[in-house]
Amino acid sequence: MKATAAGMASAIDDAGKRGPNGPRLFLLHGPDEAGAMDYAARLGRAMGADAERVDLDGPTLKANPGRLADEAASISLFGGARYIRVTGMGEESVEAVELLLSAGSAGNPVVAIAPTAKATGKLVKAAVSNPAAMALACYPPEGVNAARLATSIAREHGVRLTGDTPAALFEASGGDRAVLTREIEKLALFLDAAPDRPRDAGEDVLAEIGAYIAESEMATAITAAIDGDAAVLGRELMGVDAAGMTIPMLRGLAKRLISLADMRGEVDRGESADMVVERHRVFWKERGATITALRRWSTPQIAAAVSRVRRAERGLLTGGNPAAVTALHDVLSIARARKR
Repeated sequence: MKATAAGMASAIDDAGKRGPNGPRLFLLHGPDEAGAMDYAARLGRAMGADAERVDLDGPTLKANPGRLADEAASISLFGGARYIRVTGMGEESVEAVELLLSAGSAGNPVVAIAPTAKATGKLVKAAVSNPAAMALACYPPEGVNAARLATSIAREHGVRLTGDTPAALFEASGGDRAVLTREIEKLALFLDAAPDRPRDAGEDVLAEIGAYIAESEMATAITAAIDGDAAVLGRELMGVDAAGMTIPMLRGLAKRLISLADMRGEVDRGESADMVVERHRVFWKERGATITALRRWSTPQIAAAVSRVRRAERGLLTGGNPAAVTALHDVLSIARARKR
């Protein structure tokens, strides 16, 4: 069935209690992969800290469609709760989903992240048409919806965001729902807040606990990566990582690199860097550095750097501490490559 955001959240929260009587499949499709991963993490919390998680992906299910239903029906090795998380699901997994939904039994819930799946595709239609599945389209929230999202998540943790705090917190999280949730969890812990004892939180509280890094500080790390200054970048990354802002920084760096790639393409076609920067109306304080970058970076180098940044972000969304270390290493590698 087609779900609303509230309906999906409620069903996931009840998954650990309803067992085999609950939905077999939670399908999260659409471009907001970070939001979908946050729903998957929510299912993990609902199943309990000791629950066993089985990780699968689209290519695995394409090679063995029956495995999804088998895993959903299997008993945990430790006799406790169990759930399956599928990442990178696409149209190649239609058969696997159909086998899951038509199986005689499937006691373990499945949460599937399908960022490339279309609402008109066979995968989503299979989930929407079956009462044993729930499908939700995930899109990055913007404007008023972004502030509402921050307010809603905070309310679940007993935090009342006041004034312009919802918008400020969402912006500081780089529009990443998972990062936003973690920052709100920090707020709740700091304020000793809970649904039964709500607390107010304004921008003064955010500043006090260091819930976000000022835009200028993240800009320093991004500029250092573009300039190839590994020493400065290493120092700045320590602060970015400590504040849990690595993903927003990576997205800011990717945005800067993509903008640089657009301008570099015009330089490759014979225009001067000065003219390109002027036409793109680059902020006057950044014009000198941008012109220098256009002269030093080649189009293949920029493409390789964007690929590294995207890989680092994907690693952080799906992994733990090792992924964080790898992500920071990838960013430093961009600066070192630029220096060479």
